[in-house]
Formats: sequence, structure tokens, C-alpha cells
Amino acid sequence: MALPLRPFIEPMLSEAEDEIPSGPGWRYEPKWDGFRALVFRDGESIHLQSRKGQPLERYFPELLPALAEALPPRAVVDGEIVVAGPRGLDFDALSQRIHPAASRIQRLSKQTPAAFVAFDLLALGDDDLREQPFSERRSRLETAIRETEQIFVTPQTPSREDARRWFEEFEGAGLDGVVAKREDLRYRPGERVMVKVKHLRTVDCVVGGYRKHKQGGIGSLLLGLYDERGILDHVGHTSSFKAKERRELEAMLKPLEGGKSFGEGRTPGGPSRWSQGKDLSEWTAVSPKLVCEVTFDYLQGERFRHAATFVRWRRDKAPRDCTYGQIKRPARFALAQVKREGARR
Repeated sequence: MALPLRPFIEPMLSEAEDEIPSGPGWRYEPKWDGFRALVFRDGESIHLQSRKGQPLERYFPELLPALAEALPPRAVVDGEIVVAGPRGLDFDALSQRIHPAASRIQRLSKQTPAAFVAFDLLALGDDDLREQPFSERRSRLETAIRETEQIFVTPQTPSREDARRWFEEFEGAGLDGVVAKREDLRYRPGERVMVKVKHLRTVDCVVGGYRKHKQGGIGSLLLGLYDERGILDHVGHTSSFKAKERRELEAMLKPLEGGKSFGEGRTPGGPSRWSQGKDLSEWTAVSPKLVCEVTFDYLQGERFRHAATFVRWRRDKAPRDCTYGQIKRPARFALAQVKREGARR
């Protein structure tokens, strides 16, 4: 490629904050829940680079002709690969696209086609734009991309009030927060210079099992919620315990080992493409007698999208009271409505 920038380039990153920042000079965007990707286009050659530098084009063949139609002949664009389902973004369907079998990839490219959401322009023609202020890069991005159903520019607003509304409404489309950027921000590869504000909730869960830590003690607690039939579903896990806490947890859970917990409903999974060879089918069941409060950011289907964070034990809470009814579901908000918000501005 004869571009002014070539792979590998680390994408610019964000730091988590509790509140949406306020004041002059901020621009706000929805936070997309997908695969971060940098697109390098030089004529007929198009390369999709993951956040960690791996090539992605073989997993998303349907994006290549769409990008060729939408992008200028020579450009480097930062954005997110997403898959939209009937309820909004579908990260599970997106994850299924990372598969070694070419036949499966081709089938899924038709069944669950991906889209690319552009949010920054790093190079155009022979120009390296990384030292230009973000407001200039954004303006050039909007004129450089010819939007289609599959390729579009993320909505943006200078209004914190709009950003707060997006934070609430867009969750129903599967987006998981808001990103804030300074208008004068230069592109800083690998640096956490943007701000992200994600949804965060608390819920009381039953501990239905655990996995051991490789250095001894409890590595993670397996969490469950009861459905309307009274069946305990596995919804996720919480980990990141210190060495002393891992040993204390092991002593606490030892008397409960062998009890009946998960089994009738959703159970802890087996090997995962993201688990780096770990066999996640190895876990120990415990009687569902302990309740803990955790924080989580997003419910994907009927389970936590990311690992939950342990807050405290709830000795006062009956396990049977730990139901899905604790969680307020966001109102449905179609992805097309998110795109229309961008078109209005």
C-alpha cells in the first residue's frame, strides 16, 4: 500500500468516567458495541485491521465491496464493525463471525451481514491527518464517505443534553454508552485521550458455582438469576479477586459444593473462541444459598455482556428473590433511528 499510514496502527483509546463531561469544546457520539477496526484503502486493496493488529477482512467479506463503494480511493478510517439484529446490535452474532471455516463465514455473511460505522479519518490521499484537530478530521470524514446501508458515519452532537438523551434512548438499540472527544484533539494511537461513559447497574445474583484460579483459590464466581418458572439461569461471572480473597472464598464455598444449582436452565459454557484455549466447561456447582450484589454494564440477551464487578454480599436477600425482574429493560429503539439522528445534524 502506498498510503501515508500503513498497518499496524494502534487505535486511539478512551478512559472510563462516571459522568458525561460538560463545557465548551466537547463533541459527543454513541458508543458502539462491536469490533474496533481501522480500514486501509489504496485503490482496489482494502485491509481491515483489528484493535490488536489482526487482519479481519476474511471474516467480513461482505464489507469489502461496500467499503469500496463508500470510501474514497485512498484513505485510512477508524471505526467499528457491528451486526444489527431485530433488537438492535447483536454482539453474539458478531462474535460468531470469527470462525476458521470459510464456508461458515460465507453463510453468515449473508445471514448476519455486518456494517461499518466510521468515526475518524486518519489519512486521505497523500495527507496524514493525525495532527489535525478532531473537528477538522470529522468534517473531512463527513464529506469523504458516501453513506450506504452498510457504511455510515456515526451520529455526533456538540450538545450535552442530546448526549444524555442518546445515553438513555440508544441503549434500546444495543449501544452501551457515550463517547466524548475534544474538538482540538489530535489522533494519539494507543493513548486513552477520549472519554467513555457506559451504562452501569447493580443487581443481586445467586452464586451457583465457581471456577478455580490457576494460582489457587477461587478464580471467579458463577452468577445466576431465576426466571419466571423458578429455574436458575447462568448469567455471567465476577472475578478479579486478590490472592487473600480467593482463599477466603474457597473456604466459604467449600461446605456448599455439590449442591444443585445450574442445570435445568442456562449453564456455564464450554470452550470459547475468546478464552485462549481455556476449557470453561470446568466448574464446580454449589448450593444456591449465597447472594451477592454486582454491577454490570449491559445485558446481552439474557446474560451479562461483560464480566460483572463484585460489590458486596447480601446476607439479607433470599436467593429466590434474585430474578430478572430486578433489571429494567431499555425501551426498543431501532438502529435506523440512531442513523437518522446523525442525518439530522
